[in-house]
Amino acid sequence: MRPGTGRLLSILTCLALVAAFAAAAPAQERPRAGGELLFVVAAEPPSFDAHREETFGMLHPGAPHYNTLMRVDPFDRTGTTFIGDLAESWTASGDKRTYTFKLRQGVKFHDGSLLTSADVKASYDHIIFPPPGVVSSRQAAYRVVEAVEAPTPDTVVFRLKWHEASFIANVSSPWNWIYKADLLAKDPNWYEKNVMGTGPFKFVEYVRGSHWVGKRNPDYWDKGKPYLDGFRAIFIPSASAQVAAIRGERAMIQFRGFTPADRDSLVAALGNKLTVQESPWNCSIQVALNHEKKPFDDRRVRRALSLALDRWEGSKALSRIALVKEVAGIQVPGTPWATPSEELAKLAGYGTDINAARAEARRLLKEAGAESLSFTLLNRGVPQPYQPVGIWLIDQWRQIGLNVKQTVLESAAWLHAQKAGDFEVSTNAPCNSIVEPDMDLHWFLTTSPVNFSRHKDTVLDELYQKQTRATDPEERRKYLRAFEKRLYDEEVHYIMTFQWHRIIPHLAKVRGWTITPSHYLNNQLDTVWLSE
Repeated sequence: MRPGTGRLLSILTCLALVAAFAAAAPAQERPRAGGELLFVVAAEPPSFDAHREETFGMLHPGAPHYNTLMRVDPFDRTGTTFIGDLAESWTASGDKRTYTFKLRQGVKFHDGSLLTSADVKASYDHIIFPPPGVVSSRQAAYRVVEAVEAPTPDTVVFRLKWHEASFIANVSSPWNWIYKADLLAKDPNWYEKNVMGTGPFKFVEYVRGSHWVGKRNPDYWDKGKPYLDGFRAIFIPSASAQVAAIRGERAMIQFRGFTPADRDSLVAALGNKLTVQESPWNCSIQVALNHEKKPFDDRRVRRALSLALDRWEGSKALSRIALVKEVAGIQVPGTPWATPSEELAKLAGYGTDINAARAEARRLLKEAGAESLSFTLLNRGVPQPYQPVGIWLIDQWRQIGLNVKQTVLESAAWLHAQKAGDFEVSTNAPCNSIVEPDMDLHWFLTTSPVNFSRHKDTVLDELYQKQTRATDPEERRKYLRAFEKRLYDEEVHYIMTFQWHRIIPHLAKVRGWTITPSHYLNNQLDTVWLSE
């Protein structure tokens, strides 16, 4: 037996046991009431205001205290089905420029006051039309909204300037917590330092560097929920310490994700005490090619760099060691707008004949006078998944005769260099909370503040506008495919490498939680329960 074979067999056996345990579980289990969920959070909240923050370190401990108007279905693995949260029902006008939401009756804030449409309107005004001194991180996502109205206590109306396909998805954002209008009127920044919503759990305490505690809301509007008595979020920045907490059963779950190696070690240690959920992640590793630096202003060079990449074999190798796996286009694989593999294979660099692709890459480089090209790859100083992907990229490009070096910067400096255009070629990592073309494609527009390739492409911009205003799904799909082909094949403004891959190993007694492609989704904990 070769060295390491015994350990590999042990891990595979444990994985089989986990799969068998999951398969044997009843299809419909009756949730058990009681218990405290212990979960790990790798970062801490800069403030408590979801309207201004962008980190999961705020969302994971804070979301259980709030509701949103709409939400992503907590049991939908694709993260693309939208259901009412505080909205009991909703309708759209024929031209889809007026949306009317009817609110649930009897919903109470944690101070005992009743929620009305005035609270929903005030919350969305806080996001869309923030007053001076208020920071709204998602204001730009609602440029289509002309006005938010509250004509009756149980009715909210959004009036749009034009039809936008992503409107309901935007309204379902996990960041759009509904705040109390009276508190916002007195102090629009009150929620930066205070917690008070209508959610399934009431706030107890937050101790920086230690923990965040919530307890069951006995007056929650969704009767019978939540099932848990409470939750305790434990702040642990160290990845190895997070794994140790799960292994030692001092914590039950971490909602962001672990590496393949972490998963395998936990499976080997805990066996059928563990359940592993995995999903494509709505983050991707892209390569930005600075069009303002020669020879990257030449699309032949850009196309050659994409053709050099053996994505299909790279996926097999990297998925064993890094947080990447799926070969993808502009949308997360397995979701409604994703490009099927057979169509992806028609794009430059996505074919299965890597020898032919690299021969074409060499031809293009020679034609462009860049066959002996040397350049520097700018990469982020974060081990996962940037380091292994960066090494893979350099190796792939060297196989077509290029001399590529790597400069690694810490996150702030890496981002600053991209914004300043101080790079030739750089890794880039678009991430989004909801799988929706409008949200996933805006990164690549000419006017985008994160257009790090610094390209100017009005055709791409027009295709974006056409897809977002299309009312017929097939028409929208046609524009999306054209956008994808122009972005990655015809012009190669960016190079897509791989979709991130989300891995959540958790104690098997944690039930009622379903993984999605986003670590920003499904954090209200209203459906979660403990089997023991």
